[in-house]
Amino acid sequence: MKRSPIFVDGRIKLNIIYSMAINRRTFLQSSLALPLFFRNSPAQEKKESLPGYISLHRSGELKKRADELTRQLSSCCLCPRECAANRMRGKTGDCSAPARTKISSAFPHFGEEKPLIGRHGSGTIFFSHCSLLCIYCQNWDISHQGSGYLVSPRGLADEMIRLQKRGCHNINLVTPTHFLPTIVTALDLAAGRGLSIPTVYNTGGYEKVETLRLLEGIIDIYMPDYKYDDGAYAAKYSAGAADYPEKARAALLEMHRQVGFLKIDSQGLAHSGLLIRHLVLPENIAGTAGFVRFVAEEIGTDTFINIMGQYRPAYQAKKHPELARGLTMAEYRKAMEEARQAGLRNFL
Repeated sequence: MKRSPIFVDGRIKLNIIYSMAINRRTFLQSSLALPLFFRNSPAQEKKESLPGYISLHRSGELKKRADELTRQLSSCCLCPRECAANRMRGKTGDCSAPARTKISSAFPHFGEEKPLIGRHGSGTIFFSHCSLLCIYCQNWDISHQGSGYLVSPRGLADEMIRLQKRGCHNINLVTPTHFLPTIVTALDLAAGRGLSIPTVYNTGGYEKVETLRLLEGIIDIYMPDYKYDDGAYAAKYSAGAADYPEKARAALLEMHRQVGFLKIDSQGLAHSGLLIRHLVLPENIAGTAGFVRFVAEEIGTDTFINIMGQYRPAYQAKKHPELARGLTMAEYRKAMEEARQAGLRNFL
């Protein structure tokens, strides 16, 4: 599903457009529209065609990383909450996630950014539970209530292979941090069975640098959100995560260090790099101006950004008057103008 905002009576509403197969003319136009700086030559594309996790699998390093992540479950410190729950003994900690991995769905997704969906979709796996727990989460049944089903590492590897066979251009891991031990183990198994498409780390941005370092060479495309530039708002709306801005900024810098700017091939598909999402919230709660200045000054104006205008009150948002309405046209336009004034120019 492709979601694009339209403005009605000064408010943004969702326009749900079911994606059709891209015809040859549209496909060529979209490829040619890419800046030459971000299009690689065929030789470059061939050289960069194999994701890094394949060589890590062959060397045995991927299994070592999976083992290290698994050890952390006995006193869980995978995310910034560092709740120290012994998940190996059945404790669940702040995110309520068990040691065994739970997913809610796995399918070719056509509602992601264009460089991810291509012609056959992004192979998206939605993981249950979440460490951020935003009160306005649109997927609250998954993140807060943990709806879904348990999978083993082999079962998760099966899903990855199935998505590749369906023609998906990448494996898109949504809210993955608390299940990283299983995910990396599954990637090791899947790589041995021929998995060869890029991995996407699709996260709310609340990440530990130490955990991200264990993912170097495993993740090809980082796609974090940046939700707040003020810790007071993060604490109020995301279960006390007052350190969100600090942790998210450090995470963005580490992600960029690992993968650099987003790289898009001649077919319009991303194969590595950083793509940041920013959901504009009513009453400037997201702090767009501070966020875009940070990106422009500390990461670079070539960073690819998706300034998203599809906020709508969901879950417990209506209990808070400032979040109990949709975004106005003026609020969205202001956010876009702030991004442009900061010098950013690559918008998706």
